[in-house]
Parts: sequence; C-alpha cells; structure tokens
Amino acid sequence: MSPELASVLATIIKRLRDANGGKIPLIARYDSHERVTGPLLPHLFQRRPYWQPQVMSEAAVKHRLDRTLEATGLRDQAGQPLIYTPHDFRRMFATEAVTGGLPVHIAARILGHKTLTTTQAYLAVFQDDLVRTYRGFLDRRRADRPQDEYREPTEQEWHDFQQHFELRKVSLGTCGRPYGTPCQHEHACIRCPVLQLDPQQRPRLIEIIRNLRERITEARANGWLGEVEGLQVSLNAAMAKLTNLNRTTTDGRPQLVDLGMPLFTGLPRQGTNLDEQEFS
Repeated sequence: MSPELASVLATIIKRLRDANGGKIPLIARYDSHERVTGPLLPHLFQRRPYWQPQVMSEAAVKHRLDRTLEATGLRDQAGQPLIYTPHDFRRMFATEAVTGGLPVHIAARILGHKTLTTTQAYLAVFQDDLVRTYRGFLDRRRADRPQDEYREPTEQEWHDFQQHFELRKVSLGTCGRPYGTPCQHEHACIRCPVLQLDPQQRPRLIEIIRNLRERITEARANGWLGEVEGLQVSLNAAMAKLTNLNRTTTDGRPQLVDLGMPLFTGLPRQGTNLDEQEFS
C-alpha cells in the first residue's frame, strides 16, 4: 500500500484502540447479500451507535463518502460534483496493484474472484500506461540481447538476407524455412511440411503425382523394391498436399462448402393421429 494509505489506516487503528482500552473490538459482520453472519474479526470500519460496536453498513459508508465529496467541492471535467461508491475504491485498488507489478492472477485471489475475466474488468488501462508499460517491456528485452543485433547491417548482410527469400521460391510455391537456416529435407520439396503450395501450381502437382505412379510401376516391374519404397513416400506426401490444396480456393482461403437446404423426414402422414404416426 502507499504511504498515504498506511497513514490513514494507522490513524483509524489508533482511534479504535484509544476508545477501547488499547484493543480493537472483535465484532461479527452480517452479509446482507449472502444472508449469513461472519466470524468475530477486528473490523476497522466500525462504530458504536448504541451499547455495542457494529460494522458500518454500505449505506453508512456511502453517506459519509457523499458528505466528504460535497465538502471538498471537487468537480469532474463536465463541472458536475464527483460521485464515488465504495466499490469504486475496490477497482482503484486493483488497478494500482496490477499496474504496480502485482500479477493479475494474484490480484484475482485477493479480490476473491473465481476467474481472471472478472478481475480484468476491474482494471482501468489508460493509453499512457499501455505505452509506458510496453516500452519498458521492450527495454528489458533489448537489455538481455547482444548489442550487436541492433547495429546497422552491412551491404553484404542485407544482400544475403534478400537472397535467402529468393532461394525460397520453388516450382510448387514457397519454402517456409526461417532465415539463416539450411534446407533440412535435402531439397525434397514434395515431402517437406514447410512447403507453402501455390494454388496456381495444381496442374504441376498432378503431373508430379502421375509421374511418381509411373516410376513406381517401372520400379516394381524391375524389382527395385528400395526405389519403390522411396517413391511411395513421395507419392503419399504429394497426395496429402493435393488433398489440402483441394480444400482451399485459388486465393488460398478455405473453400466454402454448400450444404444445401436440410430435408425434413419423418413427418406424419395425412389421416393419422399422433399415436399412429409413421416415420420414414
């Protein structure tokens, strides 16, 4: 908590102790929502309207809060008097705690929330807080990385970077391997899972599949069983790529399937009652 809040709470504790012989009275609080009475606890917001202390109700706290705001004369940007509810301070506490570094899942446990969605609705994230937090995140990430990675690239390095993307262009589409990494599949693009097929190259893929089948037939006729096994792996990979390509449109988006209008069967025949309905 902030030093200002600690000072206020210390004042409240001292006031209660001075009025009760150095101790804070233990009293039970009745929850009007749950309709249960809680255990005896040293509640700080308590008063003694009659012969025994009682916990301040929500209405009493709201009434004193309204009187305090009225006495301050504070106004909002529209010129209207400020209006606060006790629940607003709960939201302020959650926002200041999380922006101050408290993990949101810990704040959820403190507030008694079962899900993080409820806690996130409590948090007020402002644009300047968003920018400041993200810049701090970037500064911490950059501090952990070598400074050489942030220097200006040389002409040779920039040429190699551009050349990498030129080498990724193959007959069936584009190779998706990351920059600075060699081909892990010995340029067997038909088997490679990172090959990004070009829908316009569908006829070429069909021609490759036809050629693979012819080579498998030739290998079997000559007894080249090892060749048959290798060609069959390539044929299975090509067929899988063709199946995935058939599921997409020419622009690469998933193809929409028209399911048509549903047909309702099992309707009762005319002339039959509800107990003698026949269904197809």
